[in-house]
Amino acid sequence: MCSAHYTLCFQMERTQGDGEVDHLERPSPLTDKERVMIQASWGKVYQNCDDVGVAILVRFFVNFPSSKQFFNQFKHIEDAEELEKSAQLRKHARRVMNAINTLVENLDNSDKVASVLKLVAKAHALQHKVEPVYFKILSGVILEVLGEEFPEVITPEVGAAWTNLLATVYCSISAIYKELGWEKLSTSTG
Repeated sequence: MCSAHYTLCFQMERTQGDGEVDHLERPSPLTDKERVMIQASWGKVYQNCDDVGVAILVRFFVNFPSSKQFFNQFKHIEDAEELEKSAQLRKHARRVMNAINTLVENLDNSDKVASVLKLVAKAHALQHKVEPVYFKILSGVILEVLGEEFPEVITPEVGAAWTNLLATVYCSISAIYKELGWEKLSTSTG
């Protein structure tokens, strides 16, 4: 059933009220070329996984402070440099990067990808009570940081492939949340 969500999200097409396509909600199937581009670019990013993961989460928590509410050890830290030093943030950054690594390594295995997404969604929905919109926001932060830190690797074409992948991740996680009975699929973080 979970891989059906993954497939469904590849095929979904939704538009925002103004008719503009929201690429984080309208994923299309990854092409073979996109898979290769994502995997090749990820190889370079993952060499610096600790630093990149910390940079992503620090930006996420600084720009979207409401997202820190789920982390008792650093939810009151405002300063980016202090956040970088947090052992819990570093540990979570490593988990995020390892999860992305598992997804990227298994792009040709929809069952494995679906399994990883289901584990992540269930933990965040049921244990941590994290609204799914945070996955959408985090996807945008990931794209920003990768583009800034690796401009020679994350070209516009590669960035578009990553956008498609992260849209599929968000769509799949949202579908799993709904399956788990999560009623509030809000679009705000207020």
